[in-house]
Amino acid sequence: MKFNKDKNGFTFAFSIIMVVIVGVALSALSLGLTPQKQANVEAKKKINILSAMGIDANRSNVAKIYDEHIKNSYVVNSSGDLVENLPAEKQAFNLDVLKQMRDKTISVEDRLYPVFEAVNEEGENVYVLPMAGKGLWGPIWGFISISDDRETISGVSFDHQGETPGLGAEIAQHFFQKQWVGEKISTEGSPIYINVVKDGSGKEPERVDGITGGTVTSKGVERMVNETMNVYIKYFNKIK
Repeated sequence: MKFNKDKNGFTFAFSIIMVVIVGVALSALSLGLTPQKQANVEAKKKINILSAMGIDANRSNVAKIYDEHIKNSYVVNSSGDLVENLPAEKQAFNLDVLKQMRDKTISVEDRLYPVFEAVNEEGENVYVLPMAGKGLWGPIWGFISISDDRETISGVSFDHQGETPGLGAEIAQHFFQKQWVGEKISTEGSPIYINVVKDGSGKEPERVDGITGGTVTSKGVERMVNETMNVYIKYFNKIK
C-alpha cells in the first residue's frame, strides 16, 4: 500500500516524527555535553579563586595551579562554627553561594559559608572567601583573599551577570579591585565597615572609590563584602 504524500495526514505524521527525532537527538547531545559543561564551571570557579590571590590561570593549567595553592577547604555556618559531615553538594568547593543567596527557602541564618585555606605566590598563608550579592540588574559575586592576620584584604575578584558595560560592569576591572587590597575587615576582632564612596575620598582608610555612573552596583559590592565578612570574622575570632 502506497502512502499519499499529498494528504494532510501524511504531512502531520511526518512532522511529528521529525519533531521526535530532532528532540531525541538534541537531548542526547545535551546529555553528552553535560560533563564538559560541569568541567568548564569548575575550571572557571578555580580561576576566580586563584585570581583573588593574584594568581593567573587558564583552563589548560588551572587544575595543576589550583592543587598547588589550595591546601584545605571547609564550611562554616552563619555563627562562624565549623560544619562537618555535609553532603557532597554542600561541601566547600561544590557549594554555590549565589544559588544559595537566591533560594528564598534558605534563611540568612541557615546559609553556609565556604573557606579555602591557601598559599599565595609569596608563600604566605591566606584565606579565600566566596560571596554573593545584588547589583543593579542582577546578581554579583566574588572572592576575597584575607591575609594570615585574618584582618587584612590581600586580593579580590568580583564579577557580575548583567551590569551595564562601562558602568556597573566595571567592578570586574583591576582598577576597582586593586583598591580593596590593604583594607581591614576587622581590628582586634571587631568588624570594620568598608565604604564605597563617590566623593573621591577612596584613598582614606575604610574607603574605596566607587564606579562613576555605577553607584547602585558599587553599593551592592559594599553590602556584599561587609555582610559576608561579618560572618567570617565570627569564625576568625573563634580560631585565634
